[in-house]
Amino acid sequence: MQFNSFIFILLFLPVTVALYFIANRVCSRLGKLVLLVSSVIFYSYTDYKLLFILVLSIFVNYIGTILIERYRDRKNMLLVAIPIIANIMLLLYFKYLNFTISNINFIFSRNIALNNIILPLGISFFTFQQIAYVVAVSKGDIKDNNIIDYIIFILYFPKILMGPLMDPVDFIEQLNDDDLKKIDIENIALGIKIFSLGLFKKVMFADVFAKVVNWGYSNIGDASSMDLILVILFYSFEIYFDFSGYSDMATGASLMLNIKLPINFDSPYKALSIKDFWKRWHISLTSFLTKYIYIPLGGNKRGIVRTYINIMFVFIISGIWHGANWTFILWGVLNGALSIIDKILDKYEKKMFEAVRWIGTFIIVTILWSLFRAESIKQWSEIMMKILMFQDLNITNGPIWLLAFPEMIFFNDLLKLRWFVDNVKGFWVLLWTLLSFAICLLFENNYRKLRVNSFAVTIFAALIFIWSIICLSSESSFVYFNF
Repeated sequence: MQFNSFIFILLFLPVTVALYFIANRVCSRLGKLVLLVSSVIFYSYTDYKLLFILVLSIFVNYIGTILIERYRDRKNMLLVAIPIIANIMLLLYFKYLNFTISNINFIFSRNIALNNIILPLGISFFTFQQIAYVVAVSKGDIKDNNIIDYIIFILYFPKILMGPLMDPVDFIEQLNDDDLKKIDIENIALGIKIFSLGLFKKVMFADVFAKVVNWGYSNIGDASSMDLILVILFYSFEIYFDFSGYSDMATGASLMLNIKLPINFDSPYKALSIKDFWKRWHISLTSFLTKYIYIPLGGNKRGIVRTYINIMFVFIISGIWHGANWTFILWGVLNGALSIIDKILDKYEKKMFEAVRWIGTFIIVTILWSLFRAESIKQWSEIMMKILMFQDLNITNGPIWLLAFPEMIFFNDLLKLRWFVDNVKGFWVLLWTLLSFAICLLFENNYRKLRVNSFAVTIFAALIFIWSIICLSSESSFVYFNF
């Protein structure tokens, strides 16, 4: 089940919120049971057979935490290491076994058969959450290692598939706070507004840009150099609105249940450096990798060379975490290298005009996103070579008319602007580009912005929700759904 589906928006979410608060009026355990059952339904809706792997993972990890608690006084690190290694091995098997076999076949001219492996939904996210919980128990941060709380923490439907990654202590404290078990109209209203804006970003922006991006990556040979420049620019917008939209929808849905998720997306395209970008994009993943990998490796406390090695290692892990493809590994390496360069040149960069720093950062991020989207390094190379050759700077009709969806044409006809649109070459491209830059650069985080309790904001949220529902003709996957 996805957030941008009719069954989630019109049935699952409102029923779950209503049942949760009704159950809490009876007793808190019943409220937790509602959350647990609803999360199981949400996760298993697409394919109930995938639930078996997750349940097995939860069972093994919980047994591990019981043993850690029992023998904590002996400081037996092996008991902590075993469940962590088991989690990593599970992720490696499902996500990277066939990738490894394919590379062995290619390098050694072998013909080892690939395994028919179905990737469990959200495995990259729930694996990291399992590790976070095991570590929290080993440090004594979890005061009551309750199996129901633990299962809800892992399965909680607003974050199970695509995050954000959350501190187990923070989540469990909110889950057990009696004040948060009572219905809060303000939180529900704010949650609906944030969810509505997230849905609008996904349906009206990300999905529209996806049409152009999919066309471009499927028609590299027919596309002009200018087409491909637009394609990689529009992929930057697609992944921005896709992930921003998802983050808003997750935050909004959870807020209706009085549980605040951490901010995971904070205007990343306002960044003035790669370092700044990674403080704003997928914040919870950056925090997790910093806390559980970068700092244990020594962080920046063991000399400059070791610091650079640690930075590179973290970004390689980030690339591998995103997917089993050399494109993701190279993407991680390039981000690591640029972060190191950023650190070296930091004092010089600060002397530059902010506009220059922003332009440079945005161009670099856009190029790296084009690699992230590519099916292979070869495909990415073809796109980059064709762009650099500047053979044809005309925009073909392919990307132009994919942006002209019926609602916009209707408003143009209504306002008698059809003649203007037809006579301005690339009007749709210019409109979407300027509109997207304006949203990315001029608007602040929705959680802060929509807290303003005004009639205008409420009407705006209602209108974009209705518009999004009308345009929600088909369910499309979020980009991070694949990870």
